[in-house]
Amino acid sequence: MKLIVGLGNPGKKYADSRHNTGFKVLDVLAKELSIDVSKEDFLGMYGRGRFLEEDVLLLKPMTFMNLSGQSVQALAAFFKVSPEDIMVVFDDMAIPPGKIRLRLSGSSGGQKGMQNIIEMLGTSAIKRIRVGIGEPENKDAIDYVLGKPSTEEKPLVDEAIVQASKAILDALKNGFHHAMSTFN
Repeated sequence: MKLIVGLGNPGKKYADSRHNTGFKVLDVLAKELSIDVSKEDFLGMYGRGRFLEEDVLLLKPMTFMNLSGQSVQALAAFFKVSPEDIMVVFDDMAIPPGKIRLRLSGSSGGQKGMQNIIEMLGTSAIKRIRVGIGEPENKDAIDYVLGKPSTEEKPLVDEAIVQASKAILDALKNGFHHAMSTFN
């Protein structure tokens, strides 16, 4: 069983923010996999389906970004999903808009949701797909991530969302190393 987690913040106030990029990737992926992500439990919204004879869980933690690990840990424990079978997708200011990066493990890079997942699962060996949102110019980082992409950035971020979904599908089909070599 594989668990794909998209990070974001719940509520209409944040729906179109840069920080909800992980949720948006999960929406695209859910459509591709025909998985309904509307079950409410484990402090999140989740759905279950199959892809290439493998069970796949999709999760949107509804705990707010900084506490995402609580939802991930609860669902992973219930379904007995080990950390090596988890992929987390989230926004990253260190990557330019329109670009994605896949990593097998490592630090959170300052991303609070990923940091909480690492803490709750007790390992940094968690696959991640980082979607570039770029860095703010003369703007507070919190205001920036909670704001909407500019008119110029939006098509780039939208394309990165599609690419991240394709990368996850490739990882499910061909393995994470293959997806890394294809999409990085």
